[in-house]
Amino acid sequence: MPDDAIIARYIEPNPHYPSLDAARVKEYGVSVWSLIAHLRAVEGDVARVAADYALPCEAVEAAIAYYRRQKNLIDARIAANAA
Repeated sequence: MPDDAIIARYIEPNPHYPSLDAARVKEYGVSVWSLIAHLRAVEGDVARVAADYALPCEAVEAAIAYYRRQKNLIDARIAANAA
C-alpha cells in the first residue's frame, strides 16, 4: 500500500496535542513517536511492536511511513521523552 494510503487509513492528529509529532494510530490512540521508540528498542521488529501494543502490523507500518515524513520532529520528541 502506498504511504499516502496507509497513513490516511491508520494515522490521525492527536486532538489534545495538535502537532505533527503527536500524531497517533486511529482507534488505538498510540502515538507514532512511542511506536518508533519501541521499534528501535526491539531492533526493528515490526511484528513484535504490533504484538506489544496489540495493533495490526499495518498500523505499525503506517507509523513508520509517517515517521519518514516527520523524522526530525519525531526524533526530537523521542529525545525529549528520553531525558
